[in-house]
Amino acid sequence: MAFHDIRFPPALSFGALGGPERRTEIVRLANGFEERNTPWQASRRRYDAGTGLRALDDLETLIAFFEARQGMLHAFRWKDWGDFRSAPASTDMTPFDQLLGHGDGQTRDFALRKGYASGAQTYWRAVAKPVAGSVQAAVGQDALLQGNDFSVDTARGVITFQRPPENGAEIRAGFEFDVPVRFDTDMLQISVASFRAGEVPKVPLIEVRL
Repeated sequence: MAFHDIRFPPALSFGALGGPERRTEIVRLANGFEERNTPWQASRRRYDAGTGLRALDDLETLIAFFEARQGMLHAFRWKDWGDFRSAPASTDMTPFDQLLGHGDGQTRDFALRKGYASGAQTYWRAVAKPVAGSVQAAVGQDALLQGNDFSVDTARGVITFQRPPENGAEIRAGFEFDVPVRFDTDMLQISVASFRAGEVPKVPLIEVRL
């Protein structure tokens, strides 16, 4: 399977249903207690792109995109309108949004990630597909300039600094990002008559591990 570095049309993804999925294994004991475990360290997103279709032209765009990806064969970028920024929706992005790590005086490469905090717990999500031109970075209290101070690998989600950050310095970044997904079906079932009558086709998508 290859990854096509192209984004699913944002106009069609707007309004789509979806979000994170977890897998939890539960063993219920005879005494009424239960044991819970998960084989997944990271969550996985699922979406239904069908709810974003609003016109017959959208169907043609969807079919063309589906055929070019050869169904489930090739993955692609997806904009999750509910979660695509390093900062909250109500605030502007800054180079200080997300903590990527700390300098050691030698390391130049730092992977992008986003933290989801609730109470004392924080889940760190790897961000592999940042949007080109959106990444900002800072070392300590100093905002840096892309091109002069650092570069971004948008295929892997990695920032590379021109000089290794000093030992103990906080490495932070702000960015927009896409989700790598593929179609979760090899067949689209579309009826123009049903679509005109208000029935939305199912177009399942699933996040892929990279």
